Amino acid sequence: MRTVVSAIPREVRDGFRYDQVPWQRYPHFYGPGEEVPGLLAKLASGDAEAARRALGTLWEGLHHQGSTIAVAALAVPFLLRIAATGSPALRASTLRLVAEIARCQHFGDGSREGLLQVAEDPDDAEGTTLCPVDWTIQAARTAISADLHLLFPFLPDPDPEVRSATAFVLATATGGTPRISSALHSRLAVEDDPAVRVSLILAIAQLAREDRVEQDEQDEQDEQDERAAEDGQAPEDEQAPAWARALWSDAAQPPETRVGAALAWLCLVDGPVPDELRTLLTDPRTDRLGELFQQVPWIPPVDYGNGLRRCIHEMLTPDVPWNSA
Repeated sequence: MRTVVSAIPREVRDGFRYDQVPWQRYPHFYGPGEEVPGLLAKLASGDAEAARRALGTLWEGLHHQGSTIAVAALAVPFLLRIAATGSPALRASTLRLVAEIARCQHFGDGSREGLLQVAEDPDDAEGTTLCPVDWTIQAARTAISADLHLLFPFLPDPDPEVRSATAFVLATATGGTPRISSALHSRLAVEDDPAVRVSLILAIAQLAREDRVEQDEQDEQDEQDERAAEDGQAPEDEQAPAWARALWSDAAQPPETRVGAALAWLCLVDGPVPDELRTLLTDPRTDRLGELFQQVPWIPPVDYGNGLRRCIHEMLTPDVPWNSA
């Protein structure tokens, strides 16, 4: 799958030439892969109702109950183009589907290790094709990285849900991390929507976390880090924890910014929780941010009732079973 997706020429992607893609090799959850191009075409059509129904079917067929199927990665380049050219009303949902295809299943996981995790367990294979799910995720992330030019224009989109969803997608990219992080920081500096600010913070942290994970796996730093070291700067994955801590410890910041940065910091740093941070997250006023955080794409998969409360519980008291009551 990784090889097949990487081999799709740009003219095929840009021209929506579905016939040049081997859909027949990969079924979706409810039928043959050959059905996917027809659904994509309906999503791209000017028929609002047909597009809405097609998107719902794509969610069910490509990412059913949090599980991603191999053919979903083939759809990613076309979903990105449909988000750019199709119905603005469906843009945020389309982008969220892309992001969910490109990250591991997060149902019920608000832990420090899990909230910003992208890669899936290498031994986890989806039952229809027995393809390792992480291969599909890698293929989707590669496709996203190849089409960053389609995503950056969405960061100032008038719709805050689109801006949040764009951050959600950009955080899964495997290449161009410094450029993406810079764009997210620039947007954060002018963003006025509270939920979007949290999304931008978590996206910046996720990129830094993935950069660190990839370096650990390779046991070496990439060329960007070497250039940063030559310039006397710390790599992005080292800068991010200090940046997040500066945000959550600053009482002048809006409460949602401080709480979002606190979650980000906990995901980036190992070790004990500082008393100051614990006080912030257990303050009754923080609990009142639950509804706002449900608008942040990372949070609903953790718990559709109150994802923020569950994240805080799992991050501060990981040994205590979660009880939504």
